[in-house]
Amino acid sequence: MKDVLLRLATDFLSTIVFLVIYLATGNIILATSVAVAGAIAQVIHARVTGKVLGFMTYASLGLVIVLGAATILTNDPRFVLAKPSIAHFAIGLIMLKPGWMLRYMPPLVTETIPEYVTAAGYAWAALMFVLGFGTIAVAMTGNIKLWTIYVSVVLVAAKVSAFAIQYVVFRLIVTSRIRAARAAAGT
Repeated sequence: MKDVLLRLATDFLSTIVFLVIYLATGNIILATSVAVAGAIAQVIHARVTGKVLGFMTYASLGLVIVLGAATILTNDPRFVLAKPSIAHFAIGLIMLKPGWMLRYMPPLVTETIPEYVTAAGYAWAALMFVLGFGTIAVAMTGNIKLWTIYVSVVLVAAKVSAFAIQYVVFRLIVTSRIRAARAAAGT
């Protein structure tokens, strides 16, 4: 779990730096410039220390540079604020692959309710698209405090809620099917 949180913090470091500097100074150019420089420094540091960087790291760096440049040129933070939506859209596209979630489920679930797992995979994809569009809508307001609340509270709460609902529904359906199978075998 610690590794996952560290990766998330690393992935969002440029966004965090942007927010902290912008909220402290109110200077969009300074905040964006430092965030872009920080993202470049992260990649350089990883390369120098011999860490293997995946496609998503380079894609994220490219987005930071392009959206950061657009923010600096227009003096408009909405470009940088829209960045998380691109990640949600990319993840949503990956989640459209039928059965992607099966490999993450315990054998009891995949053997008992594979069709529900596949349907849940599509529901997760839909959730990612909705959250991505929501991020864009909030970013377009230009209200950084609202955006911060949306990204740090709403996005997290939506995913945690979806996971909890999925867990309860899967548990109920698996239990029901096992009871039905036992009843059928007993008659």
